[in-house]
Amino acid sequence: MQLIAKRLHEKVTRYNWTGFYLIDPADPGYLVVGPYAGSFTPNARIPLATGLCGAAATSGQVVVVQDVSKDPRYLAGSSLVKSEIVVPIFVNKQLAAELDIESYFAGTFTNSEQEFVEACANILANYLSKLH
Repeated sequence: MQLIAKRLHEKVTRYNWTGFYLIDPADPGYLVVGPYAGSFTPNARIPLATGLCGAAATSGQVVVVQDVSKDPRYLAGSSLVKSEIVVPIFVNKQLAAELDIESYFAGTFTNSEQEFVEACANILANYLSKLH
């Protein structure tokens, strides 16, 4: 996870924060920040019913917001963030983690960008499924 977060942050200049949130093993009603790379400190703990990460977790669907200022679900990590994508990662049909990417540019996550981010999340999902 650390390698994926670091590479995406370094190689895709529009990705200003890239990281993972994991289901809290002590309290599965929360997501806790995992490995990340970026220009600000993330929210360390997020209830499943809160924010875009919570929306992705509870729906099991990818959440893409091209302008976070227009989405009341957005839970600010930085006032500079303009767009965000959250991809849930399932292992054995259970939510295990999420890949969360935030950008200081509105409209970053086009269809091709979404496909790319989903492919990155699938690499991790496949890896994790082999561990269980």
